[in-house]
Amino acid sequence: MIKAGIVGATGYAGAELIRLLLQRDDVKIVGFGSKSFVGESYSQVFRSMYKYADNICVNDNVSELSKKADIIFTATPQGFLAENIDDEVLANAKVIDLSADFRIKDVDVYEKWYKLEHKAKGLIEGAVYGLPELYRKEIKKARLIANPGCYPTCSILSLYPLLKHKLIDEKSIIIDAKSGTSGAGRSAKVDNLFCEVNENIKAYGIGSHRHTPEIEEQLSKAAGEDIVISFTPHLVPMMRGILVTAYAALKLGIGEEDIKNAYESEYANEKFIRLLRKNENAETRFVRGSNFVDIGYVTDKRTNRIVVTGAIDNLIKGAAGQAVQNMNLMFGIDEECGLKSLPMSI
Repeated sequence: MIKAGIVGATGYAGAELIRLLLQRDDVKIVGFGSKSFVGESYSQVFRSMYKYADNICVNDNVSELSKKADIIFTATPQGFLAENIDDEVLANAKVIDLSADFRIKDVDVYEKWYKLEHKAKGLIEGAVYGLPELYRKEIKKARLIANPGCYPTCSILSLYPLLKHKLIDEKSIIIDAKSGTSGAGRSAKVDNLFCEVNENIKAYGIGSHRHTPEIEEQLSKAAGEDIVISFTPHLVPMMRGILVTAYAALKLGIGEEDIKNAYESEYANEKFIRLLRKNENAETRFVRGSNFVDIGYVTDKRTNRIVVTGAIDNLIKGAAGQAVQNMNLMFGIDEECGLKSLPMSI
């Protein structure tokens, strides 16, 4: 029995973690941490959990939680875990952080983009980037996992084979990404009100979105050289889902067979990546509620470009589902355990 604690249990990602873990017979949740709802029953915050999670929410105390949990999930804002983690916490429990605190290895880059002083610089090097399809071996041995962001998960996996196999011009990458409103979190914000979002689509964070350096760092590792991308996210009027449309110029002489072989050599045996059939494009509705990543591509011979589409559920593969996938690896459990839910058809 794995004893799990969730800090930030009443946010959207935290709620998905609770939902996924409560369906397992091998996990017991020993802590429902929520700074905003201390003293309230979890099922009062989320009535869908009535009679399944009537536990009382407690304060977000990582140190105390580490004394009774085997693993701690922190679904918290940037900066929280870095201020509340130390060697003693990691000696007591494994930690999977859903914020950006340990995703970026260059602390100067983190502090520049997130405008925060990092309070646990000494732990950055030992943290493992939690993208199982790329770092499975390292995740199995890790004590601290930096769970990737939702935009980076979809963007990196969509482009990784092309860069690793040297099929595209590394300077030509443009990523156009769209997210449902749950990607912005549960906090009340004017920009996320129904009247602001409904029947509207908008670009935001153009040239300045904080996921940019995370994507660039991982794609640079794939390419073996520094990668700079143009990344533009958009907010669309739906609750959940990420759609990435990525553009890149193909190198001279690269054909369909080269591209197909690159994707299949990297992903043919991956349980959660579905390579779509020829000329099929990824759509968010076909991954909703699942841990799948759907990837499709079309080569535009007229412009000698490849257009790659990737889709995930931002709250599952983009957050909670990926965190559970990482937990399974860390405890030597079948990677699919607790994640076999198929996408919802409607």
